[in-house]
Amino acid sequence: MLSLHKYLYLKVLVTIVISNAKTIVYVEMLNAKGLVNSYEATFDTKYLSSDMYEYIVSFTKETPYFYISILDNSFSQGVIPTCSKQKTAYFYDLSASEYKCFDDKWTYYTAKSDVYAIEKVYEKIGVDFIFSPFLVLAHFFKDKIKDHLAMFILIEEDSICLSIFKEEALLFGVYIDIKIEASTEELLIDDTEMDLEEIDLDEEKSIDLDDLDTIDDIDDFGDIADLDSIEEIEEFSESKDVEEELAQAEDTQEHPVEESNGLNQDYQRFVLVQSAVNDFYKK
Repeated sequence: MLSLHKYLYLKVLVTIVISNAKTIVYVEMLNAKGLVNSYEATFDTKYLSSDMYEYIVSFTKETPYFYISILDNSFSQGVIPTCSKQKTAYFYDLSASEYKCFDDKWTYYTAKSDVYAIEKVYEKIGVDFIFSPFLVLAHFFKDKIKDHLAMFILIEEDSICLSIFKEEALLFGVYIDIKIEASTEELLIDDTEMDLEEIDLDEEKSIDLDDLDTIDDIDDFGDIADLDSIEEIEEFSESKDVEEELAQAEDTQEHPVEESNGLNQDYQRFVLVQSAVNDFYKK
């Protein structure tokens, strides 16, 4: 009877992705054959608002088979290149963290307080899964991870998730808050300690940051949209009067920062990734 119900009802997968000042909710509806429909909505809040709640419930109320997941954006998270309990202590004290072993190869973790905070915020709808971005990278690039030495990066609006694998072995991983103010000396790579030409990350095998605008091949996980897109600016129409044109021109002069900020953020990400690579080679 249970299996019959699964054929009668759709399965609903809800994925919540939180960015700097907004939340994107992805909904996928599946039947026994696969994806039926997908939906996406953006809410100007980092927390569960009434509008977001109603939007999610409008899908989940139609079936007993629904699952709520959220992408972990806690800055307390990280990875350890081993699953051995004896060895993890050399890398990080996990006593205050929730942690899991991935495929008997490496461990990912998040502070218990952050897990509790997520569950508390979304207790009205309930959270079934909290996804680590390191798992997203491991799943999305699983074919490349098997055979190559390469660096894999997931860029979000406020953070960078970076990992380096060699033939399925995790060598290094870090979750970076891009808002952290770091001194120039800390971010620059010391040429005496590492020659960039010696980095054995094949350009053809490495990941271009611009290629990570969307993640759309992960089973049971919603797409992660490009969070850095800039809205197109409409040109002045001939019907607009002079006062309107002057007002808009003045506003444009006061807010030319949008494109500038985008370039600054790209450079900041580049410098932080460069610093992370430097840390990897120093260890």
